[in-house]
Formats: sequence, structure tokens, C-alpha cells
Amino acid sequence: MATRRLRAFKSWMKANGVDCSDALDLVEDQNDGVSVKALLDLKEGDVVANISKTACLTVKTSGAREMIESAELDGPLALSVAIMYERGLGEESPWAGYLQILPFQEDLPLVWPLDELDSLLSGTEIHKDVKKDHGLVYEDWEENIVPLTSLLPGNVDPGSFGIKEYLAAKSLIASRSFEIDDYHGWGMVPLADLFNHKTGEEDVHFTAELPHSESDSEADDTANEATDEDEPSSPEPSLEGENTENEEAKEEEEEEENTSMLQDDVSSLEMIMVKNVPAGAEVYNTYGLIGNAALLHRYGFTELDNLYNIVNIDLDLVTEWSTSSFTSRYTRARLALWEKLGYTSEYFEVSSTGEPETELLMLLNILLLPDETYKALSTTEGECLSKEGREITIGKHKVMFGESCSSDVLLTEGVCEALLAIVDKRESLYGTTSSLEDDVVRLESCVLPRDRRLYHSLVLRVSERRILEKLRSYVRERVGEFPGGKRRKKL
Repeated sequence: MATRRLRAFKSWMKANGVDCSDALDLVEDQNDGVSVKALLDLKEGDVVANISKTACLTVKTSGAREMIESAELDGPLALSVAIMYERGLGEESPWAGYLQILPFQEDLPLVWPLDELDSLLSGTEIHKDVKKDHGLVYEDWEENIVPLTSLLPGNVDPGSFGIKEYLAAKSLIASRSFEIDDYHGWGMVPLADLFNHKTGEEDVHFTAELPHSESDSEADDTANEATDEDEPSSPEPSLEGENTENEEAKEEEEEEENTSMLQDDVSSLEMIMVKNVPAGAEVYNTYGLIGNAALLHRYGFTELDNLYNIVNIDLDLVTEWSTSSFTSRYTRARLALWEKLGYTSEYFEVSSTGEPETELLMLLNILLLPDETYKALSTTEGECLSKEGREITIGKHKVMFGESCSSDVLLTEGVCEALLAIVDKRESLYGTTSSLEDDVVRLESCVLPRDRRLYHSLVLRVSERRILEKLRSYVRERVGEFPGGKRRKKL
């Protein structure tokens, strides 16, 4: 049986141009989350939802539009204001029936306290980025949101514009917003944002339906643009007062045009099945083929068996290893040659299978070049080396820097030893208090939803550390192939 909030949301949808198929079942879980399941067998091509654009909460449809445009805000910042404004209206908001079905916030790391960020995410791909996000969000709030509170009408609660409310709005936008069209930009799309994500398992697809006349109007616009380009007009001289009047008239004309576009917009958004889903199964959308770091950062959750996980090794770690193995001067000179050869990466990706990015192997080979080879490359004149000047010999193979090359060729014994040392440095970022095995035990003992943040941070840590372990195995296998090669143990 539908709860009161679900009944209120369904009534709101009917009244606001959101057509939800009777074959869909909105299900509320024990944590007040809502998912979408199939009541009947769904077939590929079935349209299961049709959503009027005027039902979407955007800057253009919000009551805060004038205030937002006067403040010259745009993007996620502007949409955040629209959400806070409508929430501040309470039951007076045209979106009250929709907003009450949403959580106050999504539990993204963005809304976690800083001490939890440090204790749970230290060493992970997103730790530094999330801390940076925190600082930027507070700056945005102080600079752009606080000044708006003095402009709010009396029926909008100024408390809805606090820092917690701003963080909450940002979390909803990050995890639930959709790009609607060029006019509306990004916005909150009722019903469409209730479908949960599953990596690589898209059941339903979000798309815009254009009105029949739009293709004709676009053709007319294109024709008009061509005519304007063929017959450019020269600006007529005018007085300053006339310029001001013309600008004001133009602004009024644009405002009327925007209002007309909003009122006349009969196009809608659709949710279309892209595969068959049996009755009783959950219907999933997908946010793309992304790993756990991006999932946790943007959407607040992880997946245990995510095939798209990666780990990045920062250039700083490679530089640190080189400086400790050689000297700072030596390292700077080799990095300068690397850049001269056309490389610019600040980090290097290790795939879910443990294979390092070729550019990292190229860099390590440059750092380990014999002095005579380095001198021959570095003394070539010009900012970029010619094709002939970029060729070196590695073992029995000719290698051209800047072109694709087999990892087997680049994985020399010296490069393998360097990689193992760099992996140890990357692993140390997680701290020394717990091993991968300890993290796995802690993960298995988590109880959801009580340990939600701990659980998802551990899923991320474990997935990253397993990739590093695969990289070690990958390199050690290669070391074992060298004459007299010994498999180096982890320090």
C-alpha cells in the first residue's frame, strides 16, 4: 500500500503533467528511499513515463528566476538557489508535492563532516577532491548565497538559505539532476530521478521528445542565419540615449520571448525502456560506466563488483620516488625532457585489471635512460623533438616516444623495480593502521544502513587496494621472466 507521501506525489504528478505508466510501481523502503519496480512485464521500446518540461524544477520555471538572473548566477549555483527558494516556500511552492518525496540531502561525501572525510577517505582517489569541494562550496555560499537572503519575499523562509541547506541542494543536484534542453539547462526532473543506478545495466533511458513543428522551425532558423551571414549590415550611428533605450527594449523583448517559450513549450521528456524487464524486478537507469570513486563522489554510493574501478598514481609520487633514488636536479631534468617529448599528465591510471597506463611506463623509462641516451635526446634543438629525435632502443626494440608501444617492451627490469616502489608509496597513503585484509574484515562486519558511510568508504578502499595488489602481481610476473629475476616482496 502506498504511503501518504507517495500518494501525495502521485496526485502532484497527475496535476502537473507527469504521466507515469500503470506498469510502474513506486516502492518506499525502510529508509524512506523510493525505487521503481515493474508491476507488469516491460518490453523494449515501451514509454513508461512522459514528463512535461513545465513540471521540471529549473531556473526558468522557479519563482526565484528573476532574483537568480538579476544576481547573474548560472549553472549548479543557480539551480541550488531555485531549490532552496522553493523549499523555503513550503506548501506554497508549486513543487511542494514533488519536493516532499525527495530526501533532505543525498549522503555524498560533500555533506560529511571534515573529520569523517579524513578518517574514512584518507588515501582514496576522492579524498583531496572532496576536501577541495568543501572549501569552494563555503566560498560560494558566503559570496553568492548569503547576499540573496535580504532579497527574499516575506513568504520564503530565510533559514532555507543556510549553509546546510545549500550543501543539501548541491547534493541533490549532483546526484539527481538531468540536462533538459538548451533553454532550461539542467534541472530536477520529477519521477525520472527516482530510478536507481546500476553500472552497465540500463533498463530505461531518459530522452527529450520534440514537438512536430520544432524541426521545421529549426530549419527556418538555419535559413535565417544563412541570410544574415550573406548580407551583413553596417551598424547605424546613434546617440547614447537611443542606445540605452534600445538596450532596454531589447531586454524587454527577450524577457517576453522567454516567457512565451516557457508557456508555449509543449515538448516533453520521456522514459523509454531499452530492454525487457520482468514483472517484480527493479527498473534501473544508469549514470554511465564509472568506477566506485566517481560513484561515491557524485552520487553517494558504491558497488561491490564494479568492473570500472581504477586507481590513479599522481605524478608527485613518481617525482618523489625519482628524487629519493637520484637527485632533485636529475629528476627535474628528466621531467623537462618528458614534457619536451609531448607528455603532460599529472596522474596515471591503473586499470581494474592492474595494468598501468603506458604513459607512466614511458616516464619511468625516461627517468631511467642511460646518460648518453638522455643527452642525445635533450640536446636536440627546439621545443619539440622530430620523429627521428624521439626514437630510442629498449632491449631489442626500437621505441618512438609519443607513439603507441607494447607494455611488454616498456616493462624493463628497472621499470618494474621502480613501479613496485611507487606502488608501495601509493599504498602508504591509506595509512599503516590497517592492511587490505583488515579492511575486508571491517567491510564484512558493516551493518546497513547504520554503517553506511563506513561501508561505502571501505568498498572504495578495498577496490582500490585490490587494484594495487593486481598491479604488484602484474609487475612481479614480469620480473620473474628476466634472467635471474627475483620476485620482490612488499616492503
